[in-house]
Amino acid sequence: MRIATKGRLALLLAALPFAAMAQFPAKPITFIVPFAAGSATDQIGRAIGQGVTEQTGQAVVIENKPGASAMIGAAAGARAAPDGYTVLITTNTTHAANEHLYKTLTYDPVKDYAPLTLLGKGGQIMVVNPNSKAKTVGDFLAQAKQSPGKLSFGSGSSSSRIAGELLQQMAGVQLLHVPYKSNPLAVTDLLGGQIDMMITDTATGLPQVKSGKLRALGVTGQARSPLAPDVPTIAEAGVPGYEMGYWFAAYAPAGTPPDVVKRLNELLVNATKTKPALQFYSQTGTDAATSTPDELAKFQQAESRKWGDIIKKAGIQPE
Repeated sequence: MRIATKGRLALLLAALPFAAMAQFPAKPITFIVPFAAGSATDQIGRAIGQGVTEQTGQAVVIENKPGASAMIGAAAGARAAPDGYTVLITTNTTHAANEHLYKTLTYDPVKDYAPLTLLGKGGQIMVVNPNSKAKTVGDFLAQAKQSPGKLSFGSGSSSSRIAGELLQQMAGVQLLHVPYKSNPLAVTDLLGGQIDMMITDTATGLPQVKSGKLRALGVTGQARSPLAPDVPTIAEAGVPGYEMGYWFAAYAPAGTPPDVVKRLNELLVNATKTKPALQFYSQTGTDAATSTPDELAKFQQAESRKWGDIIKKAGIQPE
């Protein structure tokens, strides 16, 4: 009898982890977004969060922690308890570009995280204030060549900044870079006339264009955006070969148990197929993209090399 009892106890104890996983999540999950509310990363985070809630019945809390080129939020995500209840929703800024832009980071983009999945890939749009004299990319570049270093461009992410740096490099112009905590903050100053131009994600810039508050000069992809078919690519508008984009991904803190990582991957991948996410993708011109944790790790490694090459060729010195 004692042997049978011990056997049942052993089976019960062995089953506990699986029972716990069946109940995960048993409380709200926090999504840390290292950019401001209203940014593309914030928008996709909220959309994916709704998709996770639909599957689990648990709330997803969004915590925006912008600043220091997204390092504040990234570090917070790295320091969180590795229990699956904190997920970093981020971009190539924190996990491919920052290590080449800064001499010292407050986090390690590889060692401090457990990759979960890609969430999407997107392009950008070059915008100016409607009062700008520039009606085309060519107009803007002509003005920049006439007054080297006088025209400014704002950026609130590495994608936005490097897009501007690459434009200078390929078009042979000199612009003044003005950094912001997040792209929506840069857009606010562009609307107010404090800066002359920015290249921002379509999720942030396109609504302003459609409302008439900003003028679109070009898009950064290889092809025109179906959401703005009248806007030429920057390549066809006068800078042959120009192309730039960005990506979204989700990470948990390093040390998160493998079974929790697997469960989060399933929830997040499924969330990309729900109505809130599909609406985000369709309205912003973002392509849905998911992966396994291992695939994200390899993708991130390749992207880090690519962004490092772009930054080096642009002559940007680490700060």
